Amino acid sequence: MQAGEVACPLYYASLGGLANTVSRLVEEGADVNAQGGEFGNALQAASAEGRDKIVDILLSKGASVNGQGGFYGNALQAALAEGHDMIVQMLLSIGANVNAQGGEFGNALQAASAKGHDKIVDMLLSKGANVNGQGDYSNALCAASAKG
Repeated sequence: MQAGEVACPLYYASLGGLANTVSRLVEEGADVNAQGGEFGNALQAASAEGRDKIVDILLSKGASVNGQGGFYGNALQAALAEGHDMIVQMLLSIGANVNAQGGEFGNALQAASAKGHDKIVDMLLSKGANVNGQGDYSNALCAASAKG
């Protein structure tokens, strides 16, 4: 991590699954959209780690469902790349952009395809994911093939 990329306490509490601490920090005015850390923000960190209760807290306090940055690019890609179906459903239900570009895989459909998460691929397609969307693996078919 370079100077200026150190994350705030809310990020680390979210990453670590400390729901009570997250709630307290938010009550005290912590910025739910603050940038920093490997995952870019608290919502993406909680999504990547499967912390559904924390994802719910952050979203209820105004965290941006489509906030960009970090390793996976956004919270949706973080959740689905790690196979957290419930969090994927939560994010999709409040308007996560299924075609957002960025992150390790390029887009959500490529991430789910590369990781072999068939149920999540179906969820994304039902929400209008572009099967021809371009990203790091060219397209979703190439992503699925690349990972076996």
